[in-house]
Amino acid sequence: MIKRDSQPWTPAEIATLEWQDDRLPRSARFNDIYYSQDDGLAESVYTFIEGTDLSARLQRHRRNEFTIAETGFGTGLNFLLTWEAWQHAGANRPRLNYIATERYPVTRPDLTRALAAWPGLAASAKALVDAWPVPLKGQHRLLFEQGNVVLDLWFEDTTAALIDLAEQEQRWVDAWYLDGFAPARNPDMWQAGIFQAMAALSRPGATLATFTAAGDVRRGLSAAGFDVQRVPGFGTKRDSLRARWAGRDDERPAEASRWDIAPSSSYRPGSALVIGAGLAGAATAAALARRGITVTVLERDKVASAASGNEQGVLYTRLSRQHSSLTDFTLQSFLFAHRHYQALFTSGQLKAGDDGALCGCFQQSTNEKDLAYLGDVLGTVPELSEVLGPEEASQRLGVGQPSSGYWLPLSGWLHPPAVCRALLAHPNISLIENAGAAQLSVRENGDWRADYHAGSVAADIAVICGGADTADHDRTGWLPLQPIRGQTTTLASELPIADLKAVLCHEGYIAPAREGSHCVGATFAPSSKDTRLEAADNLYNLARLSEAVPAWSTYLAGLDPVILPGRVGVRCASPDYLPITGPVPDLQGFLQEFANLRNNAKQVIDARGPVVPGLYVNTGHGSRGLSSTPLTAECLAAEISREPLPLSRHLRRALLPARFLVRDLKRGKI
Repeated sequence: MIKRDSQPWTPAEIATLEWQDDRLPRSARFNDIYYSQDDGLAESVYTFIEGTDLSARLQRHRRNEFTIAETGFGTGLNFLLTWEAWQHAGANRPRLNYIATERYPVTRPDLTRALAAWPGLAASAKALVDAWPVPLKGQHRLLFEQGNVVLDLWFEDTTAALIDLAEQEQRWVDAWYLDGFAPARNPDMWQAGIFQAMAALSRPGATLATFTAAGDVRRGLSAAGFDVQRVPGFGTKRDSLRARWAGRDDERPAEASRWDIAPSSSYRPGSALVIGAGLAGAATAAALARRGITVTVLERDKVASAASGNEQGVLYTRLSRQHSSLTDFTLQSFLFAHRHYQALFTSGQLKAGDDGALCGCFQQSTNEKDLAYLGDVLGTVPELSEVLGPEEASQRLGVGQPSSGYWLPLSGWLHPPAVCRALLAHPNISLIENAGAAQLSVRENGDWRADYHAGSVAADIAVICGGADTADHDRTGWLPLQPIRGQTTTLASELPIADLKAVLCHEGYIAPAREGSHCVGATFAPSSKDTRLEAADNLYNLARLSEAVPAWSTYLAGLDPVILPGRVGVRCASPDYLPITGPVPDLQGFLQEFANLRNNAKQVIDARGPVVPGLYVNTGHGSRGLSSTPLTAECLAAEISREPLPLSRHLRRALLPARFLVRDLKRGKI
């Protein structure tokens, strides 16, 4: 399991490329080429596309998705060729999941230069370059073809990544591409641990192809359970290898308790109920609908009428000197959310200026130790963040700044109600507004039914996305959810405030104007659900803004907090500030199965976590719902559809509802 908690935070290490004849990329680290200097494209087609019988298999595949895993993503040529084969596979083709590991990712300029060699792939190459993630350690999910082509880039050591995937105990992979640098140049990519993890991840009949015919590789694959054959290599190369998974099952001892692994099932639902039409509910419904699942969304009031109803919200992340579950998840979810919203703007589902703007954000900070450390390590990833002094920050914002801080170029603001409406505008989604408090129950056939004042509706599964109201349902009443009242203040866009060019975050936030007004927020009142507008809270917001922008203090002091408009929303947070996303545990069954944790908190219990069949939850996003809901929704929809997940096992465990039961069992509280 990949776990970096408490380690110093650093980005991924970038590949250093040398260019042979000004066109052929070569790894300086491993002294090896990324593809053949004779005809790299033809070599990849022969070795991997034909070597795994991909085109024919895509056409006759009967599952909803087809999964390929590659060791060594390099410049992405194999992915682009696979994408091309998928495009030609016909209307009944499955969704394509492509998992690739790469410890040393190339830079975007190097990727652009390398892929320029293949003009026939120009359109897909541009899409890959445009979506290319910031080189941060961890997993990056990229969506193409309206989400029907999914690329998971693991910027990790290959052995660690594949073991992490294998520990999730799902046989996802239909085909393998082994395309690391040659075994003699990079032996770490060809170890027994990799072959064993591959075996644990392979579906029966999974195929494998690789350019090498090295004896150690052939013997290692055979020992792991693959039927291996030597075939002619490409061009002047004498041999290469192809293989097929023989279907052998080997017992693997559990190294960590399996409370996060739900009972095994191949069931894929065709319909879903989603309770709540805020950011979490809308994102969840959209992620399920993209997978062909019919979704009914029930909203107590109107779309985005509760905490997701503010006029402006900020796309935000958390920077820290140390890795932690919270830091790593917030960064990973922030980057996914940026790509998510950029796609909505590009497609016209959101309108720039009216519905938001990815205009960047400046976050004030007075923590000199953090600024000094991060100012150094962020130098390799300026596309994520830069440390700015007051003068440069003032230039970026268009308003004077008294403080240093972080510039986040991928950030910005959005109008949450517009985001929710855009996500819900899908042909597979039916929306029922003004439903009141829906009551969930299980029917005799195992379906879930929601009763509301005007009738009832049923589906195969149910997902509760009701914020703090999630605790009102019978099976989720034990969740440690905390309501947090927050009030925003609305200011007219006039001088001097109208000069603001980007989002400013301090103890609160202010964004550039939307429809002639700025949203200033927000107060923080734990355990309060009072939605009355308070003049004292307007005064609080004005005071914090005045401290953040002293040049505005005279103007702000002249405003009357009694008559200023604003809005109150009740956010929902968890004790550890991470979202709560995943299957709902069977409370009594879980406590019984893992009761021994009360006596020995470190005991490895080799049992799966009991869950309530077909019931899920996505809540607890606090004030970061714009950043966290797209990734949690994608993760939940993938889990429901039995697909590879967009999170490492450690981060997935950090989000599951069952984590609170494990915590309290270990502390002897339950």
